[in-house]
Amino acid sequence: MRITDVFRDDIGIGGVLSLLWFKRRLPDYACKFIEMVLMLTADHGPAVSGAHNTIVTARAGKDLISSLCSGLLTIGDRFGGALDGAADLFSTAYDKGLTPREFVDSMRKQNKLILGIGHKIKSRTNPDLRVTLITDYAKKHFPASPILDYARAVEAITTAKKDNLILNVDGAIGVLFVDLLRHSGAFSREEADEYARIGTLNGLFVLARSIGFIGHYLDQKRLKQGLYRHPWDDISYLNPAALQGGMSATKGDRVQVGAAKIVSK
Repeated sequence: MRITDVFRDDIGIGGVLSLLWFKRRLPDYACKFIEMVLMLTADHGPAVSGAHNTIVTARAGKDLISSLCSGLLTIGDRFGGALDGAADLFSTAYDKGLTPREFVDSMRKQNKLILGIGHKIKSRTNPDLRVTLITDYAKKHFPASPILDYARAVEAITTAKKDNLILNVDGAIGVLFVDLLRHSGAFSREEADEYARIGTLNGLFVLARSIGFIGHYLDQKRLKQGLYRHPWDDISYLNPAALQGGMSATKGDRVQVGAAKIVSK
């Protein structure tokens, strides 16, 4: 597609991404969904892992690229990178014909977390509006959303155990993107499965959060912030006395005080 056609047809960032990532133009509702995902996940405050790393690096006097990379390297299963995993878990369970209860029980027996389920702050009584926005949009515009329905059924089971075991934004984006790939009519089933497998979903989070990380970097530079030093009492250390006594390092050997205080005891 020629650049003049891109502007003539006003396909937006979602349309450009569909051309560059998927090598085809997706339906307008799909492009709008991509843009919603980018906007909803662009930033989540300065305290999360990636933003914090970006800020610390910027305050150490490093350049934009170094600071951005520092933040991006924290993305993984624990922070922001659960989209691929959530999509794979839910779609695989659905394809195998497992009931939501069977899926939850199987994960419990394996002592594994269900990626895409759970939030530190949000809960059933304090819902994540980002999830509400994209799931409502999908229900209105997607041709079908069976993986979302399956994930919601799983959520009903997990929240019955604990109120904050909700379908989080990673999980919602993951399952909805599988529904989009499978039911938009733009992909074969094999293509849909491949795009889900090769990291496309996490790519959305990386792209979106880069916008926020750059914002944090620019904030620190404008504010002329100096070198960051983290409070001692917020860092865990292995207890040197326990290690010197020949004890193995266990959770009970950890302390949350500064190294100088440990030495003085």
